[in-house]
Amino acid sequence: MELILPGFLGIPLIVFIVIVLPIWLILHYATRNSASKRLTSKDESLLQELHENARRMEERIHNLERILDADSPEWRSRS
Repeated sequence: MELILPGFLGIPLIVFIVIVLPIWLILHYATRNSASKRLTSKDESLLQELHENARRMEERIHNLERILDADSPEWRSRS
């Protein structure tokens, strides 16, 4: 038994499968990937926290270097 689609259904179905469906899938995943590249609010808050931690660490390092410069001026040349 052979299944043959009537002409009025077969041609639009073939056009849909060959042309429309691949373009639709490509555009769907392209927009999905571009949406996932954006930062979420959780990511932004984590990034802000990391920035603040880095700023505080930099400040501490500068303070330690000032203390070492005052206590032992030759400490930089020893390392």
